[in-house]
Amino acid sequence: MKPADGTAIDTDVAVIGAGPAGLFAAFQLGLQELSVHVVDSLPHAGGQCAELYPDKPIYDVPGWPACSGHELTQGLLRQLEPLHVPLHLGQVVQALQALPSASAEDEAPRWWLQTDGGLDLHARAVVIAAGVGAFLPRPLAVPELQRWEGQQVFYRDPPPAAWLDRRVVVVGGTAAAVQLALRVADSGAASVTLLHRHDRFAIDAELDAQLQSAIGAGWIRLALGQPIGALADDAGQLQALEVATATDERYSLPLEVLLPRLGLHPRLGPLAHWGLALQRKHLVVDATTLQTSQPGLYAVGDITHYPGKRKLIVCAFHEATLAALAITEQLRGAPVPLEYTTTSPRLLARLGRLPTAARP
Repeated sequence: MKPADGTAIDTDVAVIGAGPAGLFAAFQLGLQELSVHVVDSLPHAGGQCAELYPDKPIYDVPGWPACSGHELTQGLLRQLEPLHVPLHLGQVVQALQALPSASAEDEAPRWWLQTDGGLDLHARAVVIAAGVGAFLPRPLAVPELQRWEGQQVFYRDPPPAAWLDRRVVVVGGTAAAVQLALRVADSGAASVTLLHRHDRFAIDAELDAQLQSAIGAGWIRLALGQPIGALADDAGQLQALEVATATDERYSLPLEVLLPRLGLHPRLGPLAHWGLALQRKHLVVDATTLQTSQPGLYAVGDITHYPGKRKLIVCAFHEATLAALAITEQLRGAPVPLEYTTTSPRLLARLGRLPTAARP
């Protein structure tokens, strides 16, 4: 891929990852009056805290005797609100490249990032807070479906116009699959079929009641089996899935739009090809600055490796702070004076905590 011409958003820092480490890095960078944009592959903030254990209690966050992953995420987002940091969610950073220097005196490279959603960012520094990697949709084990991805097969939610008046098949037994089937059935699809291996779903009682009601009313059809193949019409369009049942019978399931929802799995993804030093799928960083093997690229949280590294949330917050201060010093070419949010008028003003008359 090549950088887009004239369409990129300029920012001081781009943060890849909206988990606790990425959100707190954005907060610390914003405190230093740097412009920040955050990108994450998930459609919501919180990273693995929100995705893997939103309701599970966490007991080692300072000042919180206990909080859930969801509560921690919401607290971090509230903390970030006064700094007005844009979050670009549901987008995977697919390209990260150094841009040519604007002048011979400009030693630090600027970075270009592009997502699979078409977002282009030009940043003076980048913080990679990718946790255990980008959470990517689990694909169906039907290789020939790849030819229709983005046209008739969508692993991420397309606009409703994509399924309007069309025959839709949703695949999966997760809550996300059931919720999507209910939403599609309520928003203009010609028909909706929910395909799963069996008639048991990993969902709560309330959602199951909604599903059974929709099936009983004929809004959703339940089909049982495992996709094993795809069939195209004479024009080359996807027209049906070939499905195998538990008793090894075969049948064709007609469709015009396919929406697999088999859950998410963490993968390094494009990050593995950015030319950064890795050790066992972790980014090697300087423990004092959190800079990677590439000047201007930093990493914090579970994705990092350095001597003495501990994969704890409290350590990720410390790393985010060190990285933010190191980036500020790099971009300004001067040390960052020590300030406290309890006493600094500048920091209090950034957070909207000063009376109007006292603001500088």
